[in-house]
Amino acid sequence: MLFKIKVLCCCVSLSLYSLTSSAQHINYPPAEQVAADLTRLLERPRVPLNPSFVVVKTDSLIIEHGFIFSEKNQRVPILIYKPVKPAKSYPAVIFLHGTGGKKEDNEKFMYQLVKRGIIGVSVDARFHGERIAGGAHGAREYVAAATSAWENKDKTHQTHPFLYDTAFDLWRVTDYLVSRPDVDHKRIGLGGISMGGIETWLAASVDQRIKVIVLDISVQSFKWSLDHDKWQGRVGTIQATHLQAAKDLGDSTLNKRNVAVVWNKLLPNITGEFDCPSLLRLMAPRPLLVVGTENDPNCPLPGANIAYEAAVQAYTSKHASDKIKRDVTPKLFHTSTPEHFKMTLDWFSKWLN
Repeated sequence: MLFKIKVLCCCVSLSLYSLTSSAQHINYPPAEQVAADLTRLLERPRVPLNPSFVVVKTDSLIIEHGFIFSEKNQRVPILIYKPVKPAKSYPAVIFLHGTGGKKEDNEKFMYQLVKRGIIGVSVDARFHGERIAGGAHGAREYVAAATSAWENKDKTHQTHPFLYDTAFDLWRVTDYLVSRPDVDHKRIGLGGISMGGIETWLAASVDQRIKVIVLDISVQSFKWSLDHDKWQGRVGTIQATHLQAAKDLGDSTLNKRNVAVVWNKLLPNITGEFDCPSLLRLMAPRPLLVVGTENDPNCPLPGANIAYEAAVQAYTSKHASDKIKRDVTPKLFHTSTPEHFKMTLDWFSKWLN
């Protein structure tokens, strides 16, 4: 019989999916070293933020639409929903869309945040939404950028459009938020769905200014997926890139070997110290909610169990078991549910208000 996994604190419910049944035992470097290594990989020259916004006030909220600069030639479009009621400062939550989406996909979520007295912030990931002149065509430009990065031969100018580069942008968006007098810099949350959730665990793992984290259909183990030939779902998000790589490597089909080569180039160490089980350790003791689905091919459950187990161990060691929670919906594939939408809102409201 299938039923929902619910893990509150470190009390693991008995289920078909024991968190320890498929554990991969890896001696990851110490958390401090992982944080330093990831920061070094993602960091790039800082430029003035130069924020520019148009403000529209309605009866129920204030909407700001504009941008900041994360790098010299990288303008990050931002949508902000803010309560109308005057206050010295508000908590704020940055929430991220999935592959092929755009910041406007989160308008309903941001509106619900505002009703709870929280500023909602949404941005376009690289090669999504307004970051493409005239607007992106779903994930087409994103996949093209990943393919270009794969084909790049100049190691001194290697880009990482597949997940990593947007994680850096999130640090810069946080730089902007902490500079705003209407944002309480001690109450900033970060969350995302699918691609946006992965970008969240990459960025939040090392940015201690992020105080509360929510990860929706995004927790997994890249190593487990590769080792157990369950990489197809994740590869499918940029499949054209992988097909081109397979051809370049002399293969007629996708296989574990050519997938590993692409990940090693576009996502250095994603099956090692920067894999989700390693980075989730760095969240502790900050409040962390992990939600997902049982049959998600992009985030296979055994790999997700490994990542969550690593997090539970870290939270337990820091006496913060009350600050971690997990929920897995049975039978569903790669999708975010209305129940998880509400749980996400409740989690941010509980820990930020």
